[in-house]
Amino acid sequence: MRAAPLEGVKVLEAATLFAGPLAATFLGDFGADVTKIEHPSRPDAARGHGTSKDGVGLWFKTLGRNKRLATLDLSQGREVFLELVRANDVLVENFRPGTLERWGLGPDVLLESNPRLVIARVTAFGQVGPWSSRPGFGSLAEAMSGFAAVTGEPDGPPTLPPFGLADGITALATAYAVLVALRERDRSGAGQVIDMAIIEPILMMLGGQITAYQQTGYVQPRLGNRSSNNAPRNVYQTADGRWVAVSTSSQSIAERVVTLVGRPDLVAQPWFGTGRERAEHADELDDAVGSWIGERSLDEVMLAFEKAEAAVGPVHDIRGIMTDPQYAALNTIVEVDDDELGGPVQMQNVLFRLSESPGSIRWAGRPHGADTDAVLAEIGVTPEQLAALRDAGVV
Repeated sequence: MRAAPLEGVKVLEAATLFAGPLAATFLGDFGADVTKIEHPSRPDAARGHGTSKDGVGLWFKTLGRNKRLATLDLSQGREVFLELVRANDVLVENFRPGTLERWGLGPDVLLESNPRLVIARVTAFGQVGPWSSRPGFGSLAEAMSGFAAVTGEPDGPPTLPPFGLADGITALATAYAVLVALRERDRSGAGQVIDMAIIEPILMMLGGQITAYQQTGYVQPRLGNRSSNNAPRNVYQTADGRWVAVSTSSQSIAERVVTLVGRPDLVAQPWFGTGRERAEHADELDDAVGSWIGERSLDEVMLAFEKAEAAVGPVHDIRGIMTDPQYAALNTIVEVDDDELGGPVQMQNVLFRLSESPGSIRWAGRPHGADTDAVLAEIGVTPEQLAALRDAGVV
């Protein structure tokens, strides 16, 4: 096997919660040397999110994996931070616009210290505009992007996801942006600033709504689990109380599904020929599919759909994910040894499989400040200087 693709790329993460830190995680999974900086007395709030065991935040085991963890108060440790910047290729930060500038650490100063630095600035609303200085989180992006407006039952309220969807999409976009900027640096020799607003990547994922509205005035309504583009498309309950999702985005799959459930006559209907027209007859199609599925167990439904080459998937909770044979075949869930929890920790594997230079999880998220001494020693901080910084609360 070759070296990991991003081996040799050094990433400095000065970010909290999810979008910025997860972007750095994605880079670390494929070999980047990621150093996460946390405040000495106010660790990343992500450590306290979600379930914990013996006082240890479990979500951070995934979010902090493959990262060295050091502490530094950037408002007091400006010169130390600039030394770290000189030693790294990428900075991922998510302070509110103007904060780094107030500390004398704006992009102009950072790029003067390291002209090859790629600076990824991840904020709720971007670096410019009337909302740029406001606090914000992914939930606001899910609302402002139009996602919440089209999510939920037709007669219900707009619905937010129960996890960091906008943050996760932004993290992917940020990692992509960093790689693009590094590729450009290979050609030009110069770094640059990435302005990443969390409200934007999720908007891109919502498809052609902007163009449709501009061209026709169409405003997509809430449809529950249905789609305005195809039918049948819904979740249906089986005889043994389980749920399955059925999708018919292609015409051939739609024909196989309705034939399987005993309604081949529907294929001959003049409205069956396009997804949009099928969606206008969703009640009739849902009744046909739902009745058939409701008379059979989950195993029976899955086997019948497989034989018919029709698209179906079980609606898993975490228990189903952990035992699903397809995830097992893909090695989607892996075990990582962890001293802090005293044994192996299971988590999601790296995002994709490369045949010749795969990514890997080398360690799970570590305790606050676990690598401070080693990280600062690498930039020339002596033990005596480190002790003085620690006494002053800078690290």
